[in-house]
Amino acid sequence: MTSLRVMWVGWFAISFGSAACQAVDNIVFLNNGPTELRLYLSNADGTGERPLSEPGARDYNPAWSASGEWIAFTSERAGSADIYRMHPDGTAVEQLTDNLAFDDQAAFSPDSTRIVFVSTRATGHANLWVLDIATHKTTSLTTGDGGDFRPAWSPDGQWIAFSSDRGSELPPATGRWERLQLADLYIVHPDGTGLRRLSEHGGFCGSPKWLRESKGVLAACMTAQETWEFRTPQTPSDAENQIVMFDIATGRKSMVTTGTGIKIAPTVTPNEGVAYVHYAGMKVEVVGSVHGPAGDHLSRRPVAWSPDGKHVVYGREFTKIPPEPSKRWGRNPSFSLNVTFFLPAYDPTGEHLAVTSPGADGTTLFVVDEGKPGKAILARKDVILAPSWSPDGKQMVVGIGGFSAFLDFALGGRKPSDPVNGGAQVAILNSDGTGLEMLTTGTNNNAFASFSPDGTHIVYRTAGPTDEGLRIMNLKDRSITALTGAYDNFPVWSPKGDLIAFIRKIDGSFQAMTIRPDGKELKQLTHTKGNEAHLAWSPDGERLLVTSSRMGFKDETLYTTAPQPYGEIFVMRYDGTQVEQLTDDQWEEGGPAWQPHRVVAAK
Repeated sequence: MTSLRVMWVGWFAISFGSAACQAVDNIVFLNNGPTELRLYLSNADGTGERPLSEPGARDYNPAWSASGEWIAFTSERAGSADIYRMHPDGTAVEQLTDNLAFDDQAAFSPDSTRIVFVSTRATGHANLWVLDIATHKTTSLTTGDGGDFRPAWSPDGQWIAFSSDRGSELPPATGRWERLQLADLYIVHPDGTGLRRLSEHGGFCGSPKWLRESKGVLAACMTAQETWEFRTPQTPSDAENQIVMFDIATGRKSMVTTGTGIKIAPTVTPNEGVAYVHYAGMKVEVVGSVHGPAGDHLSRRPVAWSPDGKHVVYGREFTKIPPEPSKRWGRNPSFSLNVTFFLPAYDPTGEHLAVTSPGADGTTLFVVDEGKPGKAILARKDVILAPSWSPDGKQMVVGIGGFSAFLDFALGGRKPSDPVNGGAQVAILNSDGTGLEMLTTGTNNNAFASFSPDGTHIVYRTAGPTDEGLRIMNLKDRSITALTGAYDNFPVWSPKGDLIAFIRKIDGSFQAMTIRPDGKELKQLTHTKGNEAHLAWSPDGERLLVTSSRMGFKDETLYTTAPQPYGEIFVMRYDGTQVEQLTDDQWEEGGPAWQPHRVVAAK
């Protein structure tokens, strides 16, 4: 098979010169996925566990072939997420897809000659494709701007069941900005004909698995709001949903489970039992009994049962993100992508990176000098957010306060969020952490400040009982000028000084905007459904980075620990044109920063 990845990189080198001589723009951002996700095989009762993945791997979503000879799985070992297969003993590993897009959630045909999987290779949205294993040829099965997830091939080979949010809006959770996932259960023939919806629209039914006679499909169902509430750390102990069986011929549904507990990833065991993953308890259960792997770091993803029911394959995940940036794969080799903590910021020289890390005892502000461990310069019991350096690199401004909606998910999950959001003030401090001083006062939430290029002013957002919008402060006399009066956030001052980019809430969605510092020439840069956020300027002021949810979900939302399991990093010109997607995966990404004057050799 000719590698699409090699072809693409080769075209880049031919078009723009030798890759070894290319300047690379260095970008850092938050990636809210696990740093390690390994596959394990054990006996069905969880004993005899042994790893199938190497330490440091990102392997996930295993699926067993009906013959028991192969396990398909997703891996990021070569960069982007691709489909692989291996024998149950971990040998004969073979890469089945090789594409710059996101490939995931494989399921074998009954004769083990084909695989149906999720891919973003057509339009960037998650649709279904079918792979012929012998030839590695792929064909499109579903299309559309919505996402299609978790395909399952019927035992008789006649149908493929899947969940999909096609035709659905992505409304925000109650009092939140994160999006709900409305998804329905569908079936379609393997040639793409006979598409039919099984579940009633308006809630969520997902992760279909077939009964052995191919007459019915199991699914995990819940309300749309519960797709948010169940993925927060403060999920109520009495939360519950049920596994439901849908009859293919009649469309009737019946409850398979009862009682409390969050139940996901249903499957039919070889003895016609029903098993599922207990989301909160992190264990595998068979209806009526505890049966299977459990314990620390057990992944919240589906468990794959061997055809004879004697073994299971599953994941254990680990997350440890240091303040020092670590390399991640990206679509465009002219950008070097690295992950770190939330809302990082480079100083004007590009030699120092400021990042904040929340913990059980509060928040710590770190400064990372290139090639050295991060140094803690400020620790507080409350939250420190969004550092921004002065043009001379001697000071920083940060937001300090409660920011309860960022950490206390129960606040917005059960009632509309308070605009004050815990309260916060803009503070200024020296780059070594000394000289902390509050610049703002009052009952509003004041945060996300950015220096003007000459260092004489800052722009920040305010929200609360008195007013909202963007404000400009003269640092010499502390006078404040109202720049906007709408629901605006994340302002960043252009290095040229002529524009301030920010995010505005318009008709329920969040859009990227620019405005001149004098309040003139307001311009909307994006027109997407969902969330745009976290802007960052290029050092020359010609381009902007933006986090966007415009490509939608790539998987069912409960299979990741991130509150926002979507969001990619995009780059565009300052006027909103020439938009390019830089990341393509299922993890939450955001808060990008562009390193000034950074030139490295591409590998």
